[in-house]
Amino acid sequence: MITLLLVITLCWPICVSLMGVWKAYRTPATHRRYFSWVWLSAAWPALLLAYIGEAQWVIDAWMLGGHWSLNALSRPWLAFTALLWCFAAIHARGYFAKEQASAQADDRAAERRLLRLALLWPLTFVGNVLLIIAQDIATFYLGFALMTFAAYGLVVHNGTPEAKLGARAYLILAVVGEGLILGGLLWAAGSAETVLLAGVREGIATAEYGALMACLLWLGLGVKAGVIGLHVWLPLAHPAAPAPASAVLSGAMIKAGLLGWIYVLPLGETSLSGALTRLGDIMVIAGLAAAFGAALYGVWQRHPKAVLAYSSISQMGMLTAMVAMGLAAPEVWPLLLPGVVLFAAHHALAKGALFMGTSVSEHLPRWPLALVWVLLALPALSLTGAFGAGLVSKWGVKSALYEMHHEQLVALLTWAAIGTSALVSVSLRRQWQQRSTGGSHPGQWGAWLAALTAALVTPIWLPLPQGSAEIPPLKEWFSLMWPLPVGIVLTWAGWWLTRHWRIRPLPAGDLWWPYAWLVQNALVGVRSAGQWCGDVKAASVGIALAIEKRMMARLTQLTAMESWMRHHTSGLMMALAIVLALLLIWEGSP
Repeated sequence: MITLLLVITLCWPICVSLMGVWKAYRTPATHRRYFSWVWLSAAWPALLLAYIGEAQWVIDAWMLGGHWSLNALSRPWLAFTALLWCFAAIHARGYFAKEQASAQADDRAAERRLLRLALLWPLTFVGNVLLIIAQDIATFYLGFALMTFAAYGLVVHNGTPEAKLGARAYLILAVVGEGLILGGLLWAAGSAETVLLAGVREGIATAEYGALMACLLWLGLGVKAGVIGLHVWLPLAHPAAPAPASAVLSGAMIKAGLLGWIYVLPLGETSLSGALTRLGDIMVIAGLAAAFGAALYGVWQRHPKAVLAYSSISQMGMLTAMVAMGLAAPEVWPLLLPGVVLFAAHHALAKGALFMGTSVSEHLPRWPLALVWVLLALPALSLTGAFGAGLVSKWGVKSALYEMHHEQLVALLTWAAIGTSALVSVSLRRQWQQRSTGGSHPGQWGAWLAALTAALVTPIWLPLPQGSAEIPPLKEWFSLMWPLPVGIVLTWAGWWLTRHWRIRPLPAGDLWWPYAWLVQNALVGVRSAGQWCGDVKAASVGIALAIEKRMMARLTQLTAMESWMRHHTSGLMMALAIVLALLLIWEGSP
């Protein structure tokens, strides 16, 4: 039964996509429904699979040999991923209701956009599922690449200049990341002579150049996870992408890089080399830099989804620092892993609810305004760790670090939570400033309410091992909650500064613009070098032609001498004979 459900889980989204193609050719645009119940059901089998139990599959006929697994790690990961995709699909049905009406009214541009989204959405999801259950290199890379490149259509959907810029940044960084992942996997697999992710992990732990292999994989997977320096696509893509796409991008797909780290890095392995330990220290520093830097930059953004994108970078920075402890202090990893999984699951649902909430504030339902804003604030409060499941997930991480005496990292993560509080406060204020009435589709606010409810009670429905989630003791509540009011106070102070000092907003994308400037100038240099090479080539050709012309002139002269010699050959031969005869006579005389 579980094997049959696995087959349905992987095949059903593909069938949904193919049915979309079939309907596109068989149904007139005026009668076409892009987000039918069949389309909405693409993620349902995966959600059921996550709760049916643990299992393993070995499929020798699959590429290099398939090894798939549902275990204590992949089951909760699949559960929160599939649940978020379900909510986002329902939200999309309401979000695109007006655009579907335009397509049915013979708007060809809207028709093309919706058809592309309806086809690529299930394919992106099946790639996300495949990489979660994969335990072999080929399946993991296939799922990761399918998810990555199919998601381009979700980002570029609107077709505006902003959407094209965000999609271009996403695609460029995705290609860079795929190259680094492929290089790291092939190097590690070749060194360990394995096709399994577990073999890659063990090979990196013992290989002479294991730290370089791990660095390639950290950076390659870190493109998706928003590692500082490689994060620049997030604040460019999210403001331009539709809200349902932003929800799954920031909630589910960004976690693929985190899961990849857990799968391939030798976290918690004893007797790691000094180079791997130093890499862990570097990852901790990079994670904390992202946590603090994204918060400091993000609070100055004007678009609420850009603010939320920087919040995702900040939160993923915290998760990066937590994962890095598996290399820097391997003994803490067994205790830290359940907290990391719960933290990731809660962040996925809370951030999904926040992104869906941006579309709700743009089309406010006809409810009391205070009620709407209280509901919009609930996932934000939980994300700060001061309320609901956020409080539990935050304690799950801190208690493990406390137990292994890493109080300094706990303090830094607590201070980073101030940045999270400030970011979500700024996001809500931007939503208030840009709010719009007119009513929401039931699919929009229904999926949003379901997502925020799931975010608040994540430990209840997530299939975690027994004892993975614990309510913090009362004496610890203040230490978990105090960053929220501090972040709000700092937000109001920043608001006062912007009003009185006329501080200009910073552009979304931060390092993207210096990168673009460097690349443009590098291309100018390449073009100049190419022009110089062309000039050298032209000069070389000119010199060669001149030499050739001189040689041909000489040959022409020799040809003229040949004609003269043909006319005087007999006389010359007689003269030569006489000269030879005289020489012989002279030699023979006494």
